[in-house]
Amino acid sequence: MKRAERLHALSETLRRRGSRGCTADWLATEFDVSVRTIKRDLASLSRSGVPVWSRPGPHGGYGLAAGTTLPPVTLSPAQAAALLAAVSTSRDAPYADLAAAGVEKILDVLDPDTRNKADALASRIWIDSPPSPQRAIRSALEAAMTDQRVVRIRYTSRDDVETRRDVEPILFGSVEGRWYLIGWCRLRDGIRWFALSRITHARVTQLPCGDHGIDEVGPPPATSRSVQSQREEGA
Repeated sequence: MKRAERLHALSETLRRRGSRGCTADWLATEFDVSVRTIKRDLASLSRSGVPVWSRPGPHGGYGLAAGTTLPPVTLSPAQAAALLAAVSTSRDAPYADLAAAGVEKILDVLDPDTRNKADALASRIWIDSPPSPQRAIRSALEAAMTDQRVVRIRYTSRDDVETRRDVEPILFGSVEGRWYLIGWCRLRDGIRWFALSRITHARVTQLPCGDHGIDEVGPPPATSRSVQSQREEGA
């Protein structure tokens, strides 16, 4: 997880904990970093204007001042349950962690009666989703796409042949329930589709992507379209 994403997630965690707050040790375990890193992040949040409070002593900790929440959000229990179902069935989708955090942020500001009804309805929805790619791999791919940097991957083919590739990410695509990274492969000097489930390692480099665009990928599958297009059709 990039530091900017961790700072955002940290502020959301503090907000959800409310007046209880939490210790630096607990936060360090939650985010898999050192206590020193967490304290440095908390100081950065405070300097940026986030109202972080600290309480010394054996029962002390950190939290956010009261009132730092979203304005009221109006959703029906069915709409709230639909959001929960959508993120739960898309754990392997790009930016799934951020989507889940966003949904929790919305649900946390619902009135208690609506939230309770939504939780009860969500308990009646069962899913069987496959395991997602390792979080570190997915985070690296997401960062490379967002920042348009070359990502260095290890990729295992269907024939179990492993290669190392430098890829300029162009887009993420989902075909028949499987997610792919589609980009310009510098090893093969062409557009390639990489199944996320076959990427065993990924690291963002400092190399900027070239000028390869979506048009080079070619037309999408017949039933596919961009997320933006689906939003516009549903508007």
